[in-house]
Order: sequence, then C-alpha cells, then structure tokens
Amino acid sequence: MSHHLDALTEPTRASTATQVSAGLSLSVDQKTISATGDTRALVLAVLALLLLLALALGRLTSEVPFAQWLEILSRPSQQLGLEALLWRFTLLPQLTIAVLVGAALGAAGALLQQGLRNPLAAPETLGIQGGGLLALALVVLYQPLWLTHGAEWVAFAGGLLAAGLVLALAARRQNSPLALLLAGMLVSLLSGSLLTILLLNHDLALVSLLAMNAGSLTQDGWQPVQHLWPRLLIVGVLMVLIARPLRLLEVGDQAVRSFGVSPAFLRLLTMLLAIYLSATVVSQVGVISFVALAAPLLARMAGAQRLLPRLICAALLGSALLLVTDLLVAWLPGGGEWATGSLVALLGAPLLFWLVLRVRLPEAPATVVSLGIRHQHPHRLLWGIGVLCLCGLVVGLGLARDAEGWSWFAHGDWNLIAQWRLPRVLAALAAGGMLALAGVLIQRLTSNPLASPEVLGISSSCGLGLILLGLFYPQASRPLQLLVASLSALALLAVLLVWSRRAQFAPLRLLLCGMTVTALFAASQSLVLGSGDPRGLQLLSWMSGSTYYVTAELGWSLLAVMTLLLALSWPLTRWLELLPLGPVAASSFGVDPARSRLVILLLAAVLSAASTLLVGPISFIGLLAPHLARRLGFCRAREQLLGAVGCGMLVMLVADWAGRQWLFPDQIPAGLMASLLGGGYFMLSLWRRG
Repeated sequence: MSHHLDALTEPTRASTATQVSAGLSLSVDQKTISATGDTRALVLAVLALLLLLALALGRLTSEVPFAQWLEILSRPSQQLGLEALLWRFTLLPQLTIAVLVGAALGAAGALLQQGLRNPLAAPETLGIQGGGLLALALVVLYQPLWLTHGAEWVAFAGGLLAAGLVLALAARRQNSPLALLLAGMLVSLLSGSLLTILLLNHDLALVSLLAMNAGSLTQDGWQPVQHLWPRLLIVGVLMVLIARPLRLLEVGDQAVRSFGVSPAFLRLLTMLLAIYLSATVVSQVGVISFVALAAPLLARMAGAQRLLPRLICAALLGSALLLVTDLLVAWLPGGGEWATGSLVALLGAPLLFWLVLRVRLPEAPATVVSLGIRHQHPHRLLWGIGVLCLCGLVVGLGLARDAEGWSWFAHGDWNLIAQWRLPRVLAALAAGGMLALAGVLIQRLTSNPLASPEVLGISSSCGLGLILLGLFYPQASRPLQLLVASLSALALLAVLLVWSRRAQFAPLRLLLCGMTVTALFAASQSLVLGSGDPRGLQLLSWMSGSTYYVTAELGWSLLAVMTLLLALSWPLTRWLELLPLGPVAASSFGVDPARSRLVILLLAAVLSAASTLLVGPISFIGLLAPHLARRLGFCRAREQLLGAVGCGMLVMLVADWAGRQWLFPDQIPAGLMASLLGGGYFMLSLWRRG
C-alpha cells in the first residue's frame, strides 16, 4: 500500500500530470466556495454533536451529580452502590458506544459512496449487514468455535461476500445507482430469506440473533468500547492517508492512473475498510440501518464538498443521529424495551424519504414498459400454462414424503389430503394469482417493469398495518384485517402515485420509496421479535409466507376472491393498454386518467392486502410473474393478465411443494421458497443481460 501511496508524489509522466492538474484546478472563487461549504458543514456537524452531547451529559447528571463523577470512576467497583454501578457500567458506556458506532457507520457510508462514486452506496444497500448477520448465524450453528477468534471477522467475511456479489451484478450495468440498488435488494432478500429459514428451524440456538437483528446500544460494561475504539482509530488514520488519492476518483480513473495508482486497488481498499467498520459494528451491537446512508447525504446537503471534510462531517453526524435515537429510547415509556436499531430505522426511513426528494440522482425518467415480441399463438400458450398448473395441483396434492419415504396420494388417506394438503395448495394458488395480478396492474399503471407489491413496499405496508392491528386489537376478525391491510396498501399507493408523477415514475426513486417502507416494516418486525413477546415466532412464521395455518374454508374463499378480482380487472384492460402511453394519449381516446388510476389503485390495494394476509409480505411473485408473462410473449393487457396469473399460481405451487419436501421433516414456508426462486432468477437475469 505504501508503494501505491508514495507514487502519488512522483508523477510518471510530466505532461499527463500537468494535464490532469489543469483539469483538477479550480478558480479562486470556486476554491473559496468549496472551503466555505466545507467550513459551514463542519461547524454545523460539530454544533449538532455538541448540543446532543450536552443533552446526554445532562441525562447522566440527572442520574448522578457531576461532583461525584470522578469519585465513581476512580473507586473500585466493589465499593460502589447499585446506582453508581449502573451509571459507570451501563449509562456511560452506552453514551460512548453511541458516539463510536455512529462515527463508524457514517465514515463507512462516506467511504463507500466515494469509492464507488454512487450516492446510494451504504452497508444496507450493498447487503453487507445482512450478509454479516447470515454468516454469524451459520457459524453459531455449525462452527461455534470460530467465534472465539473474533465474531467481527466472521461478519467481515459474510459482508465481503455479499458486497462482492452485489458489485459483480451491478458491474454489468457500469455500477449505475439503479443497478446497485436492485442488486443490493436481491442479495439482501436472499440473505434475509436464508436467515429466516435458519431462525424458524433453529429458534432456540439463534435466539440471540433476534436481538442482534434489532440492534441495541444497551451495555453492561466497557468491553465493546475497548474493542471498538482502537480499531476505529487505525481505520481513521488509514482514511486520512488515502483521502487525497480517493479525491481523484471524482475526476475519473485516468486521473488516478496518471499518478501511478491503480483505481481498482483504491476501490478495493475503500471497500475493505468500509466493510470492516460495518462488520465490527454488527458483531458488537447488531444491525443498525440508515445511519451509513443518511449521514453522508446530510453532510453533502450541509455543504461538505471535499472528501476529508465530508468524511469528518459524516462521522460527526452519524454520532449525532445515534445520540438522538439513544435519547429518545431513554425518554420513551419502557425505554429499556426499545431496540435502538429498530428505532433508528423507524426514524431513518422518513429521513431517507426526505433526503431522496432533495438529492439529485443520476437517472433519466422511465420509459414505457418494453412489451417484447408477441407470441404467435398466445391462446395455445395459455392452455399450456393451464395444463402445467393442473399438473402442479395434482403433484402438490399427491406426491409427498412421509416417515416411510415417498408416497402417492398418501396411500389413499383422503382425510389427510383434504385436511392438510388441499388448504395449502389452494392458498398457494390464490396467493400466486393475486400477487401476479397486482403486479401487472401496478406495472401497467406506472409504466415501470420493476414495480410490484414487494419492490414498492406495498406488501410491507400491509404487513405493517396488520402488525399494528395485532398489537392493539389481537381479536380482529379476517374482514377487519383485510380492511386494514387494504387501507394501508391504498394509502401507500396513493402517496407513491402522487409523488412519483413528478419524477415520471423513475425506477430508482420508486425503488428507494419501496426500500423506506420495507425498512419501516422491518423495524416494526424487529421490535416485536426482539421484545420477547411469545407471539414473535408466530409472527415470523406468517411473515415468511407460511400456508400452514390456512384452513380449507379460507383457501376456497380466497381462491373465489381471486377469481372475482380477476373478473373485475377484465373490463379495465382497455385502460391498462392506454395508460402506459401517458395521460395525454389516454385522454385523447376518451379515458379519464384520474378516475382510471383510482380504480386500478383500489383493485391493486385489495389484491396486495388479501395476498399479504394469506402468505405474508415476503415473496417475489408480483415481480416475477408479469416478467415471465412478457418473456413468454404475452404483450396485450388481457393476455398478460391471464398469463401472469397462470405463472404466479404455477410458481407458488412449485414453491409450496418444494418447501414441504426439500428439508423434510422440516419445512420452508412457501413465501420464503418463492423469494429464493424469484431472487435467484432475477440475479441470474441481471448477470446474463445486465
């Protein structure tokens, strides 16, 4: 590394260096503006941190008078009372760890954004935190002795693999923000699905990971602080050393090469430092999201332009964000029961939404959905999909494993089939069809091939509404649950529609909206799971998309609801053909854009709510099924509706059957299995076609 850094002071070619220097030079006015912005940002960050530190110290003073601090810190712990012990070994370490963790995450986000030249790069968008947590879970189950050598290195390896996979996928599209966010979402989904499978089948062994997934700054000693501060100091020194060559990346790779430094080496070093910071934080306090993404964006908005001031501002603002959260945890009723990481996500999701509105993203507006090449005989293809669905139905009911091996129709035990297998097959058919139908409606409405109930966070909004309803009114009936979920989905769809029209439904901004809503749902989920509530594992089973609790009556009812909603969407196909052309073209053909959008929104909300109520919010069917229908050649709206419904039902039948048989006698919920299949398919597509 020293060879590469020393080469910066000895340009290999004078002419090239002169050219680059001229390209990098700024006028006096520009330098003054840049220095003024950096100074203003640093002053604001320092003032914000000092104000919050004063509030935090005031909290410490309210517990123990300032005059007693030195005495408590100097006396042996055996001579201290309970109040003094809690102050010295709980409150003070918690304040210190909040500052250290916030600084580490803020610096990690700034490093990633600079190294990748992407304003959306962060440990959460690159799947680093999810990969680290999954690696810790695997090691806890299969190689627990590895943890004695350092949990941070296990999390580092998992985060490195996840980030490497994301960057390899995004490289097919020149690391564009959209490709990076989509690849990160896919990797995060897959790692989260695998982690949920492990939690469902090894809940007792991995119960501590539930708390880590929620993130907590609560401390019972100084060991995490002693572990973190020397590592952060070393990484901080390295960041200062590479700050100057990293600035050259803003101009381009050629500028870096002209000084004898490899751009790939700089990016690799930046990635390693950022991943190590994130892994160290995960191993000590768990997953804390949005700080690494929000702090650098706030630093930019405050005026920090040069890299080193931006790194310092991001670290200071990251500490300030965690201090705010820690103070809120202390002030809320039952403060000790609130997980800091979950509360950070609850606060960070709206903050990210606000930042996205104001940050300039390098993206052109979305164009009309590519319809592809129309199949010459779509009706024959529809009959073929229907035959495959019928075969899947027969296999799902008849072929299964039991204690004696494989059996066909349970050796004639029709009661077992009617009571246990038929409800799950009906649920898979209904959920797959409704999610696929909702996906087609939303994609046609927004003219965006990436839109779906899962990606836009609509399923998560339904889940959030159902969680709140379950906490405040556990005895809610199914109709009331469906109503609450539908209203939640409709509210989010309306907000997305109004807000995104200004950006012409740009895919990147829609994905960011979905990410913020999904983060809100994940935070609420983590609060429930990490609180020790006995309903947590049942909630986890529902969120994973399990069809285990579906009765035959409910399965038939939802299948009838799906058929009814498909019939209601049939007259809307003319609107679905014209709306992607734009409001002017639609109006010229006699279609009222406002009224048609409202009707389609209502239908999509009910579809998303019913499917989420049935199999939870985790699935990729709403994105996968319309995509498969277009790939098969269903271009017209009616053809795509039927083709997507057939593909959705078929994929969910396969997912439900495979989930029941793959790990027998253990089971994988249908929603998780569908997410594995769909995520794997889209990762392969992103790799092959970019």
